[in-house]
Order: sequence, then C-alpha cells, then structure tokens
Amino acid sequence: MLATSAIVFGGADTGWTFYTPYSIRTATAATLMAGGVFVMGFSGIMTGLNFIVTIHKLRAQGMTFFRMPLFVWAIYATAIIQVLATPVIGITTALLVIERFFHVGFFDPKLGGDPVLFQHFFWFYSHPAVYIMILPGMGIVSEVIAVFSRKHIFGYKAIAYSSLAIAFISFIVWGHHMFVSGQSELANLLFSLLTMLVAIPTAIKVVNWTATLYKGSILLDTPMLYALGFIFLFTIGGLTGLFLAALSYDVHVHDTYFVVAHFHYVMMGGTVMGLFAGFHYWWPKMFGRMYPERWGKVSWFLVFTGFNLTFFPQFFLGKLGMPRRYYDYLPQYTFLNQFSTVGSWFIGAGIIIMYVYFLWSLKYGAKATANPWGGKTLEWHIGSPPTTDNFAHTPVITEGPYEYGIKGKAIE
Repeated sequence: MLATSAIVFGGADTGWTFYTPYSIRTATAATLMAGGVFVMGFSGIMTGLNFIVTIHKLRAQGMTFFRMPLFVWAIYATAIIQVLATPVIGITTALLVIERFFHVGFFDPKLGGDPVLFQHFFWFYSHPAVYIMILPGMGIVSEVIAVFSRKHIFGYKAIAYSSLAIAFISFIVWGHHMFVSGQSELANLLFSLLTMLVAIPTAIKVVNWTATLYKGSILLDTPMLYALGFIFLFTIGGLTGLFLAALSYDVHVHDTYFVVAHFHYVMMGGTVMGLFAGFHYWWPKMFGRMYPERWGKVSWFLVFTGFNLTFFPQFFLGKLGMPRRYYDYLPQYTFLNQFSTVGSWFIGAGIIIMYVYFLWSLKYGAKATANPWGGKTLEWHIGSPPTTDNFAHTPVITEGPYEYGIKGKAIE
C-alpha cells in the first residue's frame, strides 16, 4: 500500500547521513531530501565523465600524461571517484525512497531489512566523497608550492601516482565509520589496516612538497601562505586519522568532538585552505586585477590562527567524552567550547576581509600582467583575463609544467 505521508514539505530531521530505520519512518521531508541527492548525483557523474574524456582526448599536442600539471592529475583522480562512487549513493537514496513509498524491506528491520546494510552503502560513497573534496586542494598546493619555491616539483611521478592511489584506496576503507555498528571483528581488523594504508600516498605528497621547499627561492605571498597552512593543518588531520583507524581508541572517541576536530583539520585545514590558495593564485588570471597583498596576509593570519583556536581544543573535548551532534554540553566542557567560539570569530573576520578585498580589487586593484607569479603552466602564457579562445593557435608542448632553472621553452 502506498504511504500517504511519503512526501512531506518542510525540513528533514534525519541529518545528512539519512540513517535507517529512522529515515524510513519519519514524517518529515526525507523523501524530497533523498530525491535531491539522487538528482544532484547525476551532476557529479556527468562532471566526472566530462573531465575524464577531456583529459584523455583534448590535450594539446605534446601534452603527454607526464607533462600534465599535477592539478590536472588530481582532477583526473577526483573524476574517477565521482564516476564510480556516486551511482552507489544514488541507488541507495532511490532504495530509501522506494521503501518509504512501498514498504519494501531493504533497510527497515520491521520489514525484514538490515539498517547496517544502509550504512555500508552510505559510507561506501561518503568516504570517497572526502577525497573528492581533498584531491583538488592537493592539486592546487602542488601548483603553488612549485611556483613560489621557484623549483621543479620534487617527485612529480610519485605525486601523480599517489593521487590515483588515494582514489583507489578510498573505495576500500569505508568500514572504519562502522567500528561500533556490530560488524565482525575480522572486518574491523581489516578496515583498520586498510585505513592506515591510505596514510602512505598522502605522506608521499607531504614529503615531496616539503622536499620541493628545501633550498627553494621561497616567496611568502598569500597563495604560498595558504599552501603552507594546508600542509601544516592537513598533516595534523592525517596523523589524527591514524588514531581513529586504531580500533581500541576509535571505540572511545567514536562520535565525539575528536572526530569533529579531525574532520575539520582535513576538510577545512585541507580543502578550504587549498581552495583559498587557488583563489589567490588564479584571481589575477581570472579577473585581470591584483588584490592587496598586505590584506591577503592579514586575512591568512586570522583564518589560520582562528582555525587552530577553534578546532584544536576539540581534540581534548573528544578525549574527555563530549559527543558530537548535540546542541548542548555538560558544564565541564564550557571553557573549551568558549575557547572554540572565540577562535571562530577570528576565522569569520579573516574571511570577511578576504571577501571585501576581492570585491574591491575587481574595480580598484592594480591591473595584472599575463604572468604575475612567474608560473610555467599554460594559463600563464596568455593574457589576464584570458580572451574568449585563450590561445591564438593551439600550443605545442615541449617540456613539463615546472621547468624552473632548466633551459628550454615550455610551449611553442
């Protein structure tokens, strides 16, 4: 029998995880929310296909795979995850909607379903989704580190292959989200070991970025400051991930603020810092105007400082047992929560300043030259902002994208 309350307008109270059986039984707008996720999934799949086909078929003459910028390698790995993982969450949300309408027993134990099966499906996509967000940031950092160190990137092939390795490993570690779900001890052990495995390709990137910085002619302009902030904060996020991969410790801090802190050191300390580095790096190219460098550094200082003030105390809150996803907390957690709140003000101030000077630069910023940073990749060989067709004729690539201190030309 068709459920009359399957579609409800208004808010959904399931949280972003849609955990069953509650998401099946709730009378809120879970159907519309799941339907929105299903439709948006097609956008991710089509975007991934677009990038993969473009990278394979539309490279310039002479642009071999190992002459591609590392940002393109990162996008390539991201696109693979989008194409392979996104259909799983689409099918899962479709099954959820079918169960809400027709009471088919996929996930509801009252109907013979298995709610843990939903978690397997959900996290099979949602953990790779973390790397969909972080890999482009890693690609940006590779570009910025090379340009502002004035050095050929150290370990180009290792960084490129590590992006593909991260994409592959992301599909086999979802079970670390389910250590307390009742899955078997053998499964927990295997997922613990596999989760630790992902530290290898990420460490390869950090080591190679650091080696690129070594004895480089480092310029501490705003894009570089955000890239260095990325390395520092993402390293903390990665190292604390090893704690969560350890079974005994994860049981203690599961669903506590330790997880919140770890997640934000990876996502904001990584993805957002990389995004801000990219904004500042390519802003002159996109709009043909320079932003005020001094205010860029002020903004970075506020964001970087505020981030650590906000989220580092949350590791201690989690260790002390404060759970996440609660709107209130016990009195003994008050001081560290207030400390985090003050830190968030610094982040907000830094981002507001960034918005203001970006908007100001669109009209009043100094006009940007074609290559204000001295970059070697293709976009820096055309005007700022680019003309409609970019190049007057298709370039011929003769060298790699980071040939600092090497005779020759990158393009003809």
